Amino acid sequence: MKKNENILAYAFIFPAALVIIVFHIFPTLYSWYISLFDWDLISKTKEFVGLANYSKLFSDPDFLKSLLNTVYFAAGTIPLSIVIAFTVAYGLSRKIKGLSFFRTVYFLPVVTSVNAVAMIWLWIYHPDAGILNWFLGLFGVSPHKWLLDPVLAMPAVILMSIWKSLGYNIIIFLVGILSIPGEYYEAAQIDGASGFQIFRHITLPLVMPAIFFVSLVSLIGSFQTFTQIYMLTPEGGPLKSTMVIVYYLYQNAFVFFKVGYASAISFIIFLIIFTLTLLQNRFWGEKIDYEN
Repeated sequence: MKKNENILAYAFIFPAALVIIVFHIFPTLYSWYISLFDWDLISKTKEFVGLANYSKLFSDPDFLKSLLNTVYFAAGTIPLSIVIAFTVAYGLSRKIKGLSFFRTVYFLPVVTSVNAVAMIWLWIYHPDAGILNWFLGLFGVSPHKWLLDPVLAMPAVILMSIWKSLGYNIIIFLVGILSIPGEYYEAAQIDGASGFQIFRHITLPLVMPAIFFVSLVSLIGSFQTFTQIYMLTPEGGPLKSTMVIVYYLYQNAFVFFKVGYASAISFIIFLIIFTLTLLQNRFWGEKIDYEN
């Protein structure tokens, strides 16, 4: 009987395991294999170069710039996104009229295609007909070429990315806030705790698992950013100011046809994300109390 149960369990696991092996594990291993060669994706032969592609990376100024741009994007996106989303979610957790309407409105950008969102923001950022310059002009601010300025291009992309992911983060935080038992708040109010004390000692600690999850997902997503860069700032923006690491990978693989070099970049991205995930879980995730 136990043997039959094991066979049945493996049968249920097999489809999911097959998908993981074919679409995750195998591409990762094959990418590492290709990174050891000099290959243009077209030729039938590949020249084995060993770790030359990896050693070249750290002397490549464009790779280093793309890495710094990615860190800049992550640092500008993650904290602001968490603070804004948490603030909005905390407000939506109050008993207000039309709550379901506001939840839907905030979530709409999440289910909208990134390409469609980018097209809208291209119009918003338009230097002549853009609504952003028109709005700022009401306060006497001179128009800016947002996506054509090396200083303003990345902040413009960051703003669009925050708006795009805001609804998802809001929903996660809202679920976390609404799952806190009401008895905790009632006991704190009876003890004479102020609103700030209740927020600091009850709401914030109990929502910390949701904050950790959002920060982890945002960190991974920031190192995989591509579409908004490609749509808003083709060629990596002015003076390569928005050329993030995945966009640089795309250029090497499908523009310059340096597939071996691009595979080395992809494996470095994997190592960076894997390392940052472990570090975040080690120094933050393990300290969170998930039982309360």
